[in-house]
Amino acid sequence: MLMRTDPFRELDRITEQILRPGTWSRPSAMPMDAYREGEEYVVAFDLPGVSPDAIDIDVERNMLTVRAERRPAVNTDNVQMELSERPLGVFSRQIVLADTLDTERIDADYDAGVLTLRIPIAERAKPRKISVGGGSSHKQIKG
Repeated sequence: MLMRTDPFRELDRITEQILRPGTWSRPSAMPMDAYREGEEYVVAFDLPGVSPDAIDIDVERNMLTVRAERRPAVNTDNVQMELSERPLGVFSRQIVLADTLDTERIDADYDAGVLTLRIPIAERAKPRKISVGGGSSHKQIKG
């Protein structure tokens, strides 16, 4: 799976973080890596500061949707925020999965702010050897 390079992507990401925090109706994008490792397809999302219970993963047909919400760390009235640079709000990413992936056996792990999904390659998509029969049982077709 190849992705095309967009030189303005980082500028767009920074502008969006500053001007618009993500909401449920308009979530911000989350950075990700995707690669194949042996018999699995691995997708890793950066979600630092997100609680595991604030992550929602759905698969419908071949559409994978990951949503997460980073909430403010301090929720008391006695706190006066001096500086807030970490983006808050809702983050979402949708990926169209190939038919060759087994969406019934997706494994999700969240460690050190990285959500890692491991999606096995479906058995029907793996290469297999087909034996060729031959020999003595030839049939002749009469017409």
